[in-house]
Amino acid sequence: MLESDLIICFLLAVIQFLLGIFMNGIIVVVNGMDLIKHRKMAPVDLLLSCLALSRTFLQFFIFYINLVVLFLMKLIMYPESCVIVMFINELELWLATWLGVFYCAKVSSVPHPLFIWLKMKISKLVPWMILGSLLYVSIICVFHSKYSVCFVPHSLMNFFSQNATIQIEDIPAIQITSVAAELLVPLLIFLAAVLLLIFSLGRHTWQMRNTIASSRAPGRSGHISAWLSILSFLILYVSHYMMKVFLYSIRFHIRRFIFMLCILAIGTYPSGHSLILILGNPKLKQNAKKFLLHSKGCQ
Repeated sequence: MLESDLIICFLLAVIQFLLGIFMNGIIVVVNGMDLIKHRKMAPVDLLLSCLALSRTFLQFFIFYINLVVLFLMKLIMYPESCVIVMFINELELWLATWLGVFYCAKVSSVPHPLFIWLKMKISKLVPWMILGSLLYVSIICVFHSKYSVCFVPHSLMNFFSQNATIQIEDIPAIQITSVAAELLVPLLIFLAAVLLLIFSLGRHTWQMRNTIASSRAPGRSGHISAWLSILSFLILYVSHYMMKVFLYSIRFHIRRFIFMLCILAIGTYPSGHSLILILGNPKLKQNAKKFLLHSKGCQ
């Protein structure tokens, strides 16, 4: 990698890390203060807090990989840390998926008995979704630790060798199948929820356009911001998923610059989506502004 590319990648990695820690920290601190103050937490705030916590740990690992690549450090990955990283990684995907399902159930309007039941019960189901995700991911991680070799660190090790080539035939078929299934299930659930939400929001926007003649009608900007939020969430989630699949299934000679771009793309999701969540939540947005203003005042 050229010296200029190295500096640019390092600066982007630092900005990405600091942005992710700040955004996810705001979500955890604001919701934690509400919990202490009111002795209770709304279901969506609980889901957001768990998601932000998992993303905070994920940001630390991504930044560590960035440092390893940029400064040619030796990658240190113990079996226990491998299981922890896999746990956080898959838990974060599931929590983000349930967040998409939650928004879909709350915002979408589908005249189906099952969907109406989900719309009424989704708030009560959130704690069970979180507990179910914890249990499911724990079972998956125990399976990998006991019955298979965690091939993700092994793959990462190969990226730093002089002639790094990862052949998919070197990885047991059961591991490839299990990891693919683990990543595919939350993706399919997320896509179904978000596409249903986009369809419902699009139908509602079309109805409003037909009933309200003025293009500057109240609520139009709100629908536009909702569209942008959903589409950006979809793009970030799918790109994050595709980059992970790309790294897991790579089978050609790798260059560090390509790997660096993939890691930066993967790290954009947990920081970028948290930024979108804060901008779309008045309470979080207001507290983030207060924190920034307070920081400027202290300088």
